[in-house]
Amino acid sequence: MTANPAADPAAADADRDLDQALALVSRAPRADPRADPRADTAGGPAPAPGGHRAASWLRARETATRAGSAVRGRTHRVPLAAALGEVLAAPLDALGDLPSFDTSAMDGWAVAGPGPWTIRPGESALAGSERPAPLADGEAVRIATGARIPADTSAVIRSEHSREAGTLLYAERPVVTGQDIRPRGQECRTGDLLLPPGSLVTPAVLGLAAAAGYDELTTRPRPRVEILVLGDELLTEGPPHDGLIRDALSPMLGPWLTRLGAEVVSVRRLGDDPQGAEALLAAVTGSTADVLITTGGTASGPVDHVHPVLAKAGAELLVDGVAVRPGHPMLLARIGGGTPGQDPVRHLVGLPGNPLAAVSGLLTLAEPLLRALAGRRPRPRYVVPVEGDVPGHPHDTRLVPVLLTEDHAVPLRYNGPAMLRGVAAADALAVVPPNGARSGQELEILDLPWASGGCFT
Repeated sequence: MTANPAADPAAADADRDLDQALALVSRAPRADPRADPRADTAGGPAPAPGGHRAASWLRARETATRAGSAVRGRTHRVPLAAALGEVLAAPLDALGDLPSFDTSAMDGWAVAGPGPWTIRPGESALAGSERPAPLADGEAVRIATGARIPADTSAVIRSEHSREAGTLLYAERPVVTGQDIRPRGQECRTGDLLLPPGSLVTPAVLGLAAAAGYDELTTRPRPRVEILVLGDELLTEGPPHDGLIRDALSPMLGPWLTRLGAEVVSVRRLGDDPQGAEALLAAVTGSTADVLITTGGTASGPVDHVHPVLAKAGAELLVDGVAVRPGHPMLLARIGGGTPGQDPVRHLVGLPGNPLAAVSGLLTLAEPLLRALAGRRPRPRYVVPVEGDVPGHPHDTRLVPVLLTEDHAVPLRYNGPAMLRGVAAADALAVVPPNGARSGQELEILDLPWASGGCFT
């Protein structure tokens, strides 16, 4: 006869102790109490490696953005060329009027009063030269684009709209007072806000800053990233052989992260042995980078050291598994207490070891984290209709490489977790909801950084 725990206090205590022990070793399933399923495109969270509940794909990206936004950003003042690709940390205000003087918008003639006009002999107004003498009524002087307008000028007549006859100038079209003259302050006045903080410094911004008289800009520096590639089975040259495979992630991650706006400070390879685990712990606790990116070791295998190392380092897991395929074992952790000058906040993004799964982790966690750390706004979301049916996972979001045509997103083959052939030919990844998508259904698109212009480097 089976004992009745309710009637046997000793049996009840034993069962309770067993339940507590199992809970400690099994990481029993738990739901994210903050999750709002109405806001998720991925449906309900799915079990991740280790038995706990994974975050939905959308929730994971939002968590990464919040994590980066919570870090107090550093600032520095750099020459214009060094600011390219960074974000303004201070407003860009007009240091003076633009233009700073009345200037000609065209090559032609500066004229005063009604025509025809008498041409001032032997004189021209050129860009960069001193302002010419004032014009008398009925007088004209040749002028170049960008030259200062003589005082009392009524208008500028384009060369192609005029005709010379001896010493007289005739207009071949009606002349409107002020035409083709850029008046002082037309673009801005002293003190006007040209761009707010948080604006990305593009080549056009550099041009504007230079035109406004700036030699330096105050910006947020790029987040510094250290890449740690984990694994004993990786070759650095030659074809795969004898159970060993080429390291496909080291050549890919550095340039990819640079295109996302990061400064990659180092790429290191660590083994799966105890010495590798110790080296990983030393990196996690001692790195001066803002973000550590690891590859592999995020699941629950016998040589998967990332979780134990993070626990030993006292890190806080913000995302521990994501309901997305490929890449569900990815994670995001916060390291450090944030004490200025002593214990700064750093983050670790753990990417799965399979190449396409690692790409999924980059776009799911690393990109929103780095954008927020750099002070950049989240990338605008947009959708494109898919061409053809796309199979889905029963519970999780799928990220599928696609080509973007004029009208559709075309799914590509070779989209398994260990494959790079599909994403190498792709423009973007399409976000496929659980259970798949029908042909013509609109799917969210994640641009690959080289296809969308990426960050200026």
